[in-house]
Amino acid sequence: MTYPLNGIAPLTHLGVIRVAGDDAAAFLHGQLTQDFALLGMQHARLSAYLSPKGRMQASFIGFKRGPAEVLLICARDLLAPTLKRLSMFVLRSRAKLTDATADFRLCGLAGDAARAVLPPGGEPWSRADVGDATVVQLYPADGQPRALWVAPAGSPAPQGAPLGEDLWLWSEVRSGVATLTAPVVEAFVPQMLNYESVGGVNFKKGCYPGQEVVARSQFRGTLKRRTYVAHLGGDVAAGAEVFAQGDAEQPVGTVVQAAGAPGGGTDALVSLQIAAAGGALQAGGHALALLPLPYALLEDI
Repeated sequence: MTYPLNGIAPLTHLGVIRVAGDDAAAFLHGQLTQDFALLGMQHARLSAYLSPKGRMQASFIGFKRGPAEVLLICARDLLAPTLKRLSMFVLRSRAKLTDATADFRLCGLAGDAARAVLPPGGEPWSRADVGDATVVQLYPADGQPRALWVAPAGSPAPQGAPLGEDLWLWSEVRSGVATLTAPVVEAFVPQMLNYESVGGVNFKKGCYPGQEVVARSQFRGTLKRRTYVAHLGGDVAAGAEVFAQGDAEQPVGTVVQAAGAPGGGTDALVSLQIAAAGGALQAGGHALALLPLPYALLEDI
């Protein structure tokens, strides 16, 4: 069954970190998993901030608003600790990090609302200006185009029908691209969330915290988990453990992100042991059925 995914949703669960200064892009290049040194005005970046052990502490959609200003869009519940950690490493860089959430209006655009502002034939993480707003093309959900709209606070909302934030959160799950939140901090290396397959990791850039772990996972065949889209008949939340049915002692995965499905139950992104993906699974006392992943996993970089 197909559910309506069309309109404009407020994104109150997200926040904005502003990185301003002549070294803004260079500073982020040395801290995050993606290339910010070569970031132009036509593209955004999906990226992650890692611990020295390669575990994700935050994820971002980042883009330039000018030659010396980068915005990082992240989960609001991770903004304050992430801002504090990143600021510790600025040192002599000409970059200043601030919480700019109050300075911007964030909206999610789906279906016709996204088509109205996205250039035809665009790819995920492409970026465009629409008046004072920045529009970033996201991965689609159930075949419907989606976009992130970031405009100065007080700007009028883009044109389109209203879309409930709950439906937007469901579309995030259905897109297969996870946003890290507080319940799952430091639980995953980026590839466990398929980040190398959706543009979240650059294996050719310079050093950043956790890079050796990420490279080893990619090139030495040590990766044992992947993220899958799943459906459950009842409620479940991020951080819940996934078990093989019949074995409630040893978890085989973790719920990364979850949202109520319009037809009932919960759709979720789950990071699972690859070996367990073909078996019967449950989380939160509910049977868990894996659904087709909406993009191909990269087998070679």
